Amino acid sequence: MEFQGANFQNVGSWLVRLARLDLTVFDDVKDDAGATVPALVVAVVASFLSGLGSWLWWIFQDFPKGGSEVFIKSLILGGILQVGVWFLWVYVAAMILSRGLGAAADLNRLLRTMGLAFAPMAIAVLMFISFLAIPFGVIAVGATVALSYVAMQAATGAQPQQVMLANVLGFVIFAIVLGILGNLAQVYEVGGLAPGLFFFSLD
Repeated sequence: MEFQGANFQNVGSWLVRLARLDLTVFDDVKDDAGATVPALVVAVVASFLSGLGSWLWWIFQDFPKGGSEVFIKSLILGGILQVGVWFLWVYVAAMILSRGLGAAADLNRLLRTMGLAFAPMAIAVLMFISFLAIPFGVIAVGATVALSYVAMQAATGAQPQQVMLANVLGFVIFAIVLGILGNLAQVYEVGGLAPGLFFFSLD
């Protein structure tokens, strides 16, 4: 896996271009080995920001207690677990494309582009606005899935329908695992070991 020559100076410009919907940023990132670590950092930071959103939601709900437990379970453990499950999403998509569909899918290129595409998950930090918590959570997840499709398309030589299949299946696994984690070690039967939208239990 390529981690040499990490360059964090371009991260800000990448994110600004994403915010402007300049999707050519993925073409610039995919072959830049120095972008691997910064792109992974973007995914990690976005994951912890989504956990911060669910923790702040709890705090702003004025629950009598449980804030420190939610901090640990949703923000800290949930953020870490979400990063791990995101890696699974990327790996599953790469395997589907390369081994299942015979398309060219380099894992390093996918990690770079999909790491950057995970940035919208940070929108979930706005879930502390209680009456907009679910909309912001849904927007964060939806935008991440949409950008992941574009990122995967840029990083591979696969056909659009192949990319769609791989991305959807990877995301389904991501969502199922996080949904299960959200139902584990619940705090007052509200949510468990997952950040952002996935914090909330479906019980």
